[in-house]
Amino acid sequence: MTSISRPRVELVSTILQSVLNIGLAALALILVIFLGKETLHLADVLFTPGEQASKYQLVEGLVIYFLYFEFIALIVKYFQSGFHFPLRYFVYIGITAIVRLIIIDHSAPLDVLIYSGAILLLVITLWICNSKRLKRE
Repeated sequence: MTSISRPRVELVSTILQSVLNIGLAALALILVIFLGKETLHLADVLFTPGEQASKYQLVEGLVIYFLYFEFIALIVKYFQSGFHFPLRYFVYIGITAIVRLIIIDHSAPLDVLIYSGAILLLVITLWICNSKRLKRE
């Protein structure tokens, strides 16, 4: 690589990193707004007298709340760890998303079994990622 193209590559890399950082900061702000809306929705479901459906709405709202919270935590961890996404946060988000799917759509027992197997696979992945050989933090 010539000495002229190396500074260009570093400049492009710096610009792309800045664009990514700005985009993630904007996404975090949007997620905080949605987290606030979900908090209001949960308060409404919690304090409105209702039937059995409101219990399902409450549980579904709580899982969605945790999904927003996990995405925000992932973005915060990205900035704290020197612009690196830890794999285990994606696994946490995947487990929470599949649990939400099971809560919402549990009509077909075979699908629930498959989703449960996917959660088991993600938990095993998490266990492997947290082993001493692969742990970086």
